[in-house]
Amino acid sequence: MSDEQIMNCHEFTFTGAALKALGSGALWWPDAALICVSDLHLGKSERVARRAGQSLPPYETRDTLARLAADLAHTQARTVICLGDSFDDLTAAAAVPEDERLWITQLQAGRRWIWIEGNHATGALEFGGEHLQDIEVEPLVFRHIASDQAAGEVSGHYHPKAAVHTRGRQISRPAFLFDSKRLVLPAYGTYTGGLRSHSAVLRKLMGPKALAILTGPVPTCVPMPR
Repeated sequence: MSDEQIMNCHEFTFTGAALKALGSGALWWPDAALICVSDLHLGKSERVARRAGQSLPPYETRDTLARLAADLAHTQARTVICLGDSFDDLTAAAAVPEDERLWITQLQAGRRWIWIEGNHATGALEFGGEHLQDIEVEPLVFRHIASDQAAGEVSGHYHPKAAVHTRGRQISRPAFLFDSKRLVLPAYGTYTGGLRSHSAVLRKLMGPKALAILTGPVPTCVPMPR
């Protein structure tokens, strides 16, 4: 990684694994040469237009793939885990334009690429790689939705966001949340909303000493805002 990209991360240890939360929202595990991204929601503009009749600029898939390509170029990851809801639904997956399908194929080349099944789109088998419910890479286990019995668990689904006050103003960004048992990734996709860290479901999910790492140009680690 370049010096600039090395600075644009927060290093932390989770259940014995030395990890880096990248400012983009990707999780980088150097010792395993593994990068993990969650909730890409590729094709969301197509799904919104189809179901709600609302037109959004149809460029979010290219923007998301461009950021992922940059992270892969900087890290030279050999394994990629897409942690569920990679497509907004199966129809959106089928509607991905040919040039963007080719781009995904190019990103997959020479890498182990794992699609974890999510709740929005499951079984988009026309895209190469492995399609799994979850995968264990000791000491971590990767799945889409956090389980009740977490131990070294990395998940997504909730699109967590956190806010901090700095220099008299509030800054809100997608955020990683982690405690001693589980790590929840922010949504990586361009057209994705977020669930505030002080929401009831995230307060219940995360332990009292949980931390939040806000994404952005300078990833910032704070006690999880409740």
